[in-house]
Amino acid sequence: MEKARRERIGRPSTLVVRAAPGKPSRAIVRFGPLTLPAAIGRSGRTVMKREGDGATPIASMQVLYGFRRGERNGRLASSLPIKRIRADMLWCDQPADANYNRPVRAPFKPSHEEMKRKDGLYDICLVLDWNVTSRARNRGSAIFFHLIRPGYEPTAGCVAVSVRDMRRILPFLRRGTTVRVI
Repeated sequence: MEKARRERIGRPSTLVVRAAPGKPSRAIVRFGPLTLPAAIGRSGRTVMKREGDGATPIASMQVLYGFRRGERNGRLASSLPIKRIRADMLWCDQPADANYNRPVRAPFKPSHEEMKRKDGLYDICLVLDWNVTSRARNRGSAIFFHLIRPGYEPTAGCVAVSVRDMRRILPFLRRGTTVRVI
């Protein structure tokens, strides 16, 4: 059955995220024949992404690699490089710091996000190439493709889907798959 589903979906290389009608923080993700509900930034989408604005950048971003919460997810079916999240893993979101928009380890004083979150948003978390390979201060950090909050509550600028939908598309994602927010 899994093989038949893979053949039906094929190997799409672009995941398209478009605004859902009526609510700026909701989106529709299209990946091959799949159409999935998603949450995006609390401020909707923007072409002028800035640190802390709560908006999802309108851009084409490659999937670089991912993180997983091993004790909650075990092995994931994916050809992406996926690292297990440790308790000391953080992500720097302090524009003035040399580690801006990079993973760092605790203890770390500048502003940061914990990767091993209690709310489970990053239990499966894919790093998108927004301001990562070519960084600029204040252009935004930690733009991920991750899991939703209950009720598809808005993100801080990421794209989020249900764990069921993430598990459906993860086997088809590979390094270089493009997430295109339009």
